[in-house]
Amino acid sequence: MNFVEELKWRGMIHDIMPGTEELLNKERTSGYIGFDPTADSLHIGHMVQVMMLMHFQRAGHTPIALVGGATGMIGDPSGKSEERNLLDETSLRRNQEAIKIQLAKFLDFKSDKPNKALMVNNYDWMKDFSFLAFIRDIGKHITVNYMMSKDSVKKRIGSESKDGMSFTEFSYQLVQGTDFLHLYNNFSCKLQMGGSDQWGNIVTGTELIRRKAGGEAFALTCPLITKADGNKFGKTESGNVWLDPGKTTPYQFYQFWLNVSDEDAAKYIKIFTILSQEEIGAITLEHSKAPHERLLQRRLAEEVTVMVHSREDYEGAVEASQILFGKGTTESLRKMNESTFLAVFEGVPVFEIGNEIIDGGVSIADLCAEHSQVFTSKGELRRLVQGGGLSLNKEKVENAEMIVGRELLLNGKYLLVQKGKKNYFLLKVG
Repeated sequence: MNFVEELKWRGMIHDIMPGTEELLNKERTSGYIGFDPTADSLHIGHMVQVMMLMHFQRAGHTPIALVGGATGMIGDPSGKSEERNLLDETSLRRNQEAIKIQLAKFLDFKSDKPNKALMVNNYDWMKDFSFLAFIRDIGKHITVNYMMSKDSVKKRIGSESKDGMSFTEFSYQLVQGTDFLHLYNNFSCKLQMGGSDQWGNIVTGTELIRRKAGGEAFALTCPLITKADGNKFGKTESGNVWLDPGKTTPYQFYQFWLNVSDEDAAKYIKIFTILSQEEIGAITLEHSKAPHERLLQRRLAEEVTVMVHSREDYEGAVEASQILFGKGTTESLRKMNESTFLAVFEGVPVFEIGNEIIDGGVSIADLCAEHSQVFTSKGELRRLVQGGGLSLNKEKVENAEMIVGRELLLNGKYLLVQKGKKNYFLLKVG
């Protein structure tokens, strides 16, 4: 597989240094991407870089995931208007381990193949640098004029910035350049990849390698992913879409991809899956014949959810999605964990019910008309029951006097009341 050609048709190349493709076609190469360890999970904003490393390994090269333990203590000015919070070493180490577990779903760290993936932490070599050694061994090779010419620096010290830029952040590109130099010297790493906002930092590394080691290194960046409507990719009303199921449930993750626009789905299926050009072409053609069936979105959501979570999580997310469209059953509700259950019924009216009411057994009529405001009167409830329009936990209520007890609770605390086809109410017992 030609790595550069693969990225080109997928729309994943923004800038590439001359000679990069020739190097990769000539020999097996080590290449790296840095990941910010300021959280204990990656989010889908990181996934473009993860997919780049995945394709890199599939093309026979050696991917290196660098966790920025040292740079995480500094903060990267690229594309940001202010400094970020700095972490202690214990937090950084914990986050590093969590990130490696996630990356292992995409990269092969364990096989005996010569191009198995590596994970390194730049804190391991940066912690031994003294300030004097750093400015002597690194600082003297890169001029201030060179560093000032970078867009990320210009924005922070120009008229756009009210607070200016600390020396700590100004030195960031030297620290990142030192990483590249270290990996070049110790792992024969000749390529650094990243988002397009990292171009300035990456080429500082190639320049440092040229000046200090007399070597040649290369750079490749991918575009920053946007949505067709111009909004930021990967953000929802509740924040980032995380790869950690504890932060973003597989159901919410699946729903994110399922709800993208046709235009975005056509772009994302190339970037976030490893489906071939032929497969994607066939799916796109089928989608164009019946766009309302959202074939592109459904295949994209399937591929990414299975890759990040599991086939079982994907199937659970599909089943949960069908509940709101009348296809769910009591059994599917009972299988659902609480976080998924609450995600499915987010925004549904919730009524609090005391334990003592359920423990003594209560009629559905009293529960919904007296102890909550699901119905304004018992008469309204009885009429709906007679018409077959009331369900409890997805089972039709045949008798307005049926007794509801603790054994009917979902996840030990919820009852799902449905009026007609689309009106849902949650009763939370506690």
